[in-house]
Amino acid sequence: MHSVFAAIGRFSVRFRWPVVVLWIAATIAAAHFLPSLSSVTQNNNTNFLPASAPSQHAASLATPLEPSGTVNIPVVVARSSGQLSSADTDAINRLQKELAAEPTVSKVKDVGRAQDGQAEQLQVVAGQPAKGGSNQQQADETLVDNLRSAVSKASMPGDLQTHLAGQIAANVDNSKQGGKTGNQMQMVSMLLIVVLLLLVFRALLAPLVTLLPAVLVVTMAGPLVAEAAKHGLNVSSLAQEMLIILVLGAGTDYGLFLVFRVREELRAGLPPKEAVAKAVARVGESITFSAGTVIAALLSLLAASFGIYSNLGYPLAIGIGLMLLAGLTLLPALLAILGRAVFWPSKIRPGVQKVGLWGRISGAVVQRPVATLTAGLLLFGGLAYFATGYSSGGFGGSTSAPSGSDAAAGQTLLAQHFPRTAANPTQVVFQLPKAAWDDPGVLATAQQKLQSASEFKDVTGPLDPNGLALTPSQYTELHTALGPAQDLPPAPPGLTAPKGAGAATVGKERTALAKAAAAGQGATARRAPLVDGRFTVSEYEAYRATASYVSADGRTVQYSTALTAGDASSTAAMNAVPSIRAQVADVAKTIGATDNGVVGQAPGLYDVSNTSNNDMKSVIPIAIAVIGVLLALVMRSLVAPLYLIVSVGLSYLAALGLSVLLFIKLGHSGGLVFILPFLMFIFLLALGEDYNILVMTRIREEAHDLPLREAVKRALNATGTTVTSAGLVLAGTFAVFAIVGGSSPNGSQMRDIGAGLALGILMDTFLVRTLLVPSTVVLLGRWNWWPSTLRHQNDFSASRTTSPEAVTAMAGTGTGGDTGSDTGGIRGRVLDGAGSPVASAAVTLIDAQGRQHGRTASDGDGRYRIDAPGAGMYVLIGSAASRRPQATEVSVDHAPVELDLVLSGATGLTGSVREADDGGPLPGALVVATNEHGEVVASSTADGEGEFELVELLPGVYTLAVSAARHRPAALPVEVVQDAADRHEILLERLHFAVGQEPRSR
Repeated sequence: MHSVFAAIGRFSVRFRWPVVVLWIAATIAAAHFLPSLSSVTQNNNTNFLPASAPSQHAASLATPLEPSGTVNIPVVVARSSGQLSSADTDAINRLQKELAAEPTVSKVKDVGRAQDGQAEQLQVVAGQPAKGGSNQQQADETLVDNLRSAVSKASMPGDLQTHLAGQIAANVDNSKQGGKTGNQMQMVSMLLIVVLLLLVFRALLAPLVTLLPAVLVVTMAGPLVAEAAKHGLNVSSLAQEMLIILVLGAGTDYGLFLVFRVREELRAGLPPKEAVAKAVARVGESITFSAGTVIAALLSLLAASFGIYSNLGYPLAIGIGLMLLAGLTLLPALLAILGRAVFWPSKIRPGVQKVGLWGRISGAVVQRPVATLTAGLLLFGGLAYFATGYSSGGFGGSTSAPSGSDAAAGQTLLAQHFPRTAANPTQVVFQLPKAAWDDPGVLATAQQKLQSASEFKDVTGPLDPNGLALTPSQYTELHTALGPAQDLPPAPPGLTAPKGAGAATVGKERTALAKAAAAGQGATARRAPLVDGRFTVSEYEAYRATASYVSADGRTVQYSTALTAGDASSTAAMNAVPSIRAQVADVAKTIGATDNGVVGQAPGLYDVSNTSNNDMKSVIPIAIAVIGVLLALVMRSLVAPLYLIVSVGLSYLAALGLSVLLFIKLGHSGGLVFILPFLMFIFLLALGEDYNILVMTRIREEAHDLPLREAVKRALNATGTTVTSAGLVLAGTFAVFAIVGGSSPNGSQMRDIGAGLALGILMDTFLVRTLLVPSTVVLLGRWNWWPSTLRHQNDFSASRTTSPEAVTAMAGTGTGGDTGSDTGGIRGRVLDGAGSPVASAAVTLIDAQGRQHGRTASDGDGRYRIDAPGAGMYVLIGSAASRRPQATEVSVDHAPVELDLVLSGATGLTGSVREADDGGPLPGALVVATNEHGEVVASSTADGEGEFELVELLPGVYTLAVSAARHRPAALPVEVVQDAADRHEILLERLHFAVGQEPRSR
C-alpha cells in the first residue's frame, strides 16, 4: 500500500503543472456546460416518502379530486379596502384567460369569492412530469414563472393585489432563496476556514492552498450532481447545503493532514519536492481510508426507505470521491509548485521537533490512562443520559415562503380573506360507497363529527365550501338541476343581462349579494332570485365551489381542516397525527366510508419522522459493519476497530444529549429536527473515524520503532494540532450552516442540525480522539494490534530504536516549559541489539541548537544518569567503540525520564591490505566499495599497519576494489550483514618489471 501512494506522490510532483491545469479546466467545463444544483433541488420532504406510507395512501385516495400528473396553484386577487367591482370582475376574467393560455395549463377554475367580497380565488390546474427528479422541480419553476408572467400581461388594475399562493409557489421561491443561501453559506464558510487556517499556519499562502482544492471540488460536484438529477436522482435542498459544508469541511481536513506532514518533512531536512512526495506516501493511506469511511457511511444510506436519505448518499459520496482525488493529486501538485513559499512568512528550518501543547498533554495521558479514561466516560456518560429526553420535531419543507416574496404575499391574502383552512390545510378524505348527492346526510354527519372533535379547530367541507352554508337537501337539488360542479362556468348560465353588459350585471349582482352577506343578511342574499327563479347567485357559487371537495363521481369527498395543535408545519401538529388519524377512522366508521386518510403537511411530516426512525435501525448497522471492515484493513487489527467504533457511538450519544439539553431542556423547543440524530450518527461515525485513522495510523507508524507509550506520545505530539485544527474547521463550517441556514424558512431546523453537528465534532476532536482513544491504546498495550505481527514487536519493555534519526521518547506528567530548572533528569541503560548492557558508552545531552549540557558514561551494567538544565526538548546521543551511535529526541518535564539507548553493532567492513609475497602491510593502499550498479558507496585508505575500515554500509553485496603502487589491483565480492563488522585480509601481488621498464611517474 505504501508503494502505491509513494507512486501517486511522485506522479503528482513530477506532472504538477498538467495536474493543476487539468483540474482547473475540468471545473470550468462543469460549471459552464452542466446545470446548477439549485435548479434541481426539491423542498418538500414528503416527495421522498415510500408509497406504503399512510400519507401517501391518503394522497392516492384524493386523486379523483386532484388527478395524478397535475398540480393546483391558487391565484388570489384582492382589494386592500372595499369590495370587488364589476370592473374588477372583468379584470379577473381577463386574467383567467391569460392564465389558461400558458403552456401545460389544462384549465383555470374560479373557485369562488370570499365571504367579505374583497377577494376572488382562481385555481390553475396544470400538467406535471412524474414525481421525482429534476424534471419536476424545473417544471414547477417554469410553470410558476409563466403564471407570474401571465399576471403581468393581464394588466390588472393598480388597486388590485394579484399573487400566486400555495405549496408549489412557496417551494419555487424557497428554492430560489435556497440558491442564495447556499452561495452565502459557501462564501462565509470559505472566509471562516481561511481565518482559522491563518491562525493555525501563521502563513499567508498555506490557508489558500489548503482550501483551493475543496473550492474547486464544490464548484465541480454541484453541476455533476445536478446532471445526475436530470437522469432521475432526487436531490433535496438539504443535500445541496450539506454538499457545500461536507466537502469544504472534509476537504480542508484532508488538506491539513497533508500540509502538516509536508511541513514536518521539511523540518526533517528534505527538499520541498521530496518532502511532498514523502508526505503523500506517508499520509495518502490515511486520507484514502478516511474518505473511504465517509463514502461507506454515505452509501449505506442506500438501504434507507426514506428517499431523502437514500438520495442523500449519492450526491455527498460524489463530492467526497472528488475531494479524495483532489487531495492526492491537485494539492500535492500545488505544494510542489510553491515549495517553501507556502509557509511564508514563517521559516521552516531543519531541526529537532519541539514539544507542543499536545506533546505535554500526551505525557499526562500515558502516565494516567485509567484516570483519563474514567473521567471521560463519566463526562460523556452524563451527557448521553440526556439523549433519553429526545423528541422529534418538524422539518417538512416549510409552507412558509421567503419573506417579501410573491408566494408569501399570496399566503397572506389566503389567510386574510378565505377560511383559515385555505392557507395550510390538513385534508381529511373519505371514500363513500355511493355518490354524496344520493345520500347527502353523510356530508353533514361527517362535518359535524369532525367539527366537534378536539383535534380540529376549523372544518370546511362540501356544505360550506366558501363560507356560505348549504343544506344537504340544497346540495342534492343543486346537483340534480346543474350537474357536476366541476363543469359549471363562473357566471351563472341562467342570469340574463342587456346585450354587451353581461359581465357587469353579474358583477353588480355579486357585489350586492356580498354586501348583504357581510351585513349578516344571508337569508336575504339567498332569496335574491336568479332569472330562472330557482337559485340565488350565492347558492350557485357555493355549489360551484364544492368541486374542490367532492369528486366528479361523488364517491370521494374531503374536508379542509385547521388543527387545534397549531400550524400543520409545527411539531405539535406532527405529534397530534396519531390522534387525528384515529378520530378520522371513527368518523369513517360512523358514516360507512369504505376508506379514509389524512393528507397534508402534518401527516406527511409524521410519516417522514417515523420512516426516519425506522431507517436508523437498518442503516446504522450496515454503516458500522462497513466502516469496521475498513478500519480493520487500515489498522491491520481486529481489536482496534471495536473500541474505535464504540468511541464514536459514545461521542454520538453525548452530542445528542447535549443538543437535547441545550435546545429542549434549556431552550424549551418542542423537539429536535427529526433528521438530526440520523445525520449526527452518520457524520460523527464517518468524520470521527477520519481523525481516528490519522491518529491511529501515526501511532502504528511510531510503534514500529518505539515502545507503545512513547509511540502514543510521539504520535499525539505530531497529530494533536492537526486533529484539533481540522475539528475546528469542520465545526466552524457546521456553525456557519446553523447561522446562515438559520435565516432560511426552515431556520430552526437548520440551527439544530448545524449546532448539533458542530458541538459533536468539537467534543469528538478535543476529547475523544485526543484523550479517550489514546488512553485506551495505552491500557490495551500490545493487544491493540492483534493479530498483526506488530503485536509481538511491542512485547518487550525496553526501548527499541533502529535509526539514529529523530526517534522521540517523551515522558513526564508536568505541564513543563522552557523555563523550569528543577527536573528529574534522564536515566536508563545503554544496551546492544540483543538487549545486553554496553559498558563505558558515552552519553551526551545537547539542545536543539547543538549546545552541550551534559556528558556521562555508562557503568558496567550499562546504566547512566544525566541531568538537564531545565524542562524542554533535547537530543541524547549515545556512542561506543565498534557500535553505531544513536541520537534520540527526549522531552524533559519536571518528572524523571526513563529512556534506554540501543547501540547496534557497527555494520561495515574492516581488514588489512598486505604484500602477497611476505605479508607486509601496504600503507596508503586504496580500498573502494561499489554497489551492484557500479556506484562508489564508500572508500578508505590503509593506515601505517595496512588496516582499513568501511563503515555505515547497508546490508547487501558489494565489490571491493583494492589498489596500491607497484602492485596488481584486486577485486573481490563481499557481503555486509546487519549488526556485523566483517574482516577481510587482502593480498596484493607485486608487479615485476625488467630493467628500464619500470613505469615512470606522471
